[in-house]
Amino acid sequence: MINEIIEMFSYSFMLRAFIVGILISLCSSLLGVSLVLRKNSMIGDGLSHVGFGAFSIATILGLAPLEFSIPIVVIVSFLILRLNENSKIHGDAMIALISASSLAIGTFAISMSGVNIDINNYLFGSVLSINQTDLILSIILSIIIVLLYVLTYNKIFAITFDEKFAKSIGINTNLYNAIFSCLCSVVIVLGMRLMGALLISSLIIFPTLSSMEIFKKFKSVIISSVIISILCFVVGLIASYLNSTPTGATIVIINLIVLIILKTFTYIKNH
Repeated sequence: MINEIIEMFSYSFMLRAFIVGILISLCSSLLGVSLVLRKNSMIGDGLSHVGFGAFSIATILGLAPLEFSIPIVVIVSFLILRLNENSKIHGDAMIALISASSLAIGTFAISMSGVNIDINNYLFGSVLSINQTDLILSIILSIIIVLLYVLTYNKIFAITFDEKFAKSIGINTNLYNAIFSCLCSVVIVLGMRLMGALLISSLIIFPTLSSMEIFKKFKSVIISSVIISILCFVVGLIASYLNSTPTGATIVIINLIVLIILKTFTYIKNH
């Protein structure tokens, strides 16, 4: 097995997937804690479907998918924030509306274009889809995301637990909500190459739920969520290579197993 793992990293596409995956696991778990605690975790799923639509259109037009999709998804995330504040359609209904529409537009555009595209790569991800440009862009943007998260940590903490109180003490909640939405959008688009539109939201939700079974303090949950997310990704990627299984699905299953184990442990401990 050790020889096979060493062989795995001799392939450049696996090495790129490994680096990008760790970066995405780190960033998504950082943001996931606030999203889950604010009951906004489905926003990740909605934005991933928007990313699918943008990826599809970019491919048809011959544009770079990541560079085209990131600003589109960021704009839509701002739109969701604005519509939630001013529209009669709120919360999960708005996300479901945008998700279904984006998925339909992407699928329709591909079917009408006549371009030979493997739609499964967009829906479920592929380690082969990550090129050198994607790797460099992922590294740069991940560093920016982590730095912005660290610099705005106190503000994010405040709006996560009590947005009205945060606003009352002078925090510009609209600004920090916008920054947070932008960070989430970038992470979703970066992770779609590896995990696909249908599975990327799992990297936001599963590690957070798992870490909340162990810790209760906000900072402890964040740190443990990052560790769990990275470990599950590494184990999932290796298991996928060794067993020739879909990468995204294998990573999600590893996350699911960890969550079930921790929930079982917590149940036994409390009873």
